[in-house]
Amino acid sequence: MSKYKVLFLDIDGTIIKPDDSIEDTTINAIAKAQEKGIEVFLATGRPLHELRELAQQLNIHSLLGYNGAFAIYQGKDLFQEPMDKEIVNMFIETAKRNHHDLVLYTKDQNIFTNLEVECVKEFIKKFHLHNNDALSLSNEYEVLGMTLINLDPDDTALYEQENQVHLSQVNLEGMRHCYDVIRDNVNKGIGIQHILNHLGIERENAIAFGDGLNDKEMLQSVGEGFAMGNAHPDLFQYAKHKTTSVSDSGIYNGLKKLGIT
Repeated sequence: MSKYKVLFLDIDGTIIKPDDSIEDTTINAIAKAQEKGIEVFLATGRPLHELRELAQQLNIHSLLGYNGAFAIYQGKDLFQEPMDKEIVNMFIETAKRNHHDLVLYTKDQNIFTNLEVECVKEFIKKFHLHNNDALSLSNEYEVLGMTLINLDPDDTALYEQENQVHLSQVNLEGMRHCYDVIRDNVNKGIGIQHILNHLGIERENAIAFGDGLNDKEMLQSVGEGFAMGNAHPDLFQYAKHKTTSVSDSGIYNGLKKLGIT
């Protein structure tokens, strides 16, 4: 029986390679962890309603989505933390004023400010988003997360005047003009703390793997935090370990270091 009880895995750049495939070593490493009694969570910025196929492929039934705003444990909802409506409206207005695009994630849909522009079409294709709709200002949305699209690095200052949020650049080739909106009091790290408390698991018995700056709080909230070899350069300072890249058995090699694979 392993001393480790729970494993949190980011998806893009951690499980999924740049060509959208998953290495056999990654699939085997996840199965090996589960055989040893370790509960595996997908921990992602993606909306959970778009993860059913991937979760089924990996035989994973516990999820932390929307960068920490919504958790499911073994198929049952654990918690949800919608965004403040005033902050959402501020982002919509700022994006419109500066000709940026924005996607709002609800429990069931991806709501885009503009579905017709090329960068949004590429975003939808890259992240395999299916439940998409256009923003209607007459609708009241319960927003769990947001991603800004088509930003230059200097544009981030337009949105970070709100001291409750910060932006995290998407760490994928061709998608670095996209930024996840991260709340200071709702993120992967705080979501993991809630999950550990609920399951009665100590921090030292938890493992996490990530590659983007939206993973920094997550890696700091577990006993064994791994930054992938392909991680954003600024992420390594927050990780206890560095493993190989997503294309070079990163999860497998990290778990091997802990005696799990």
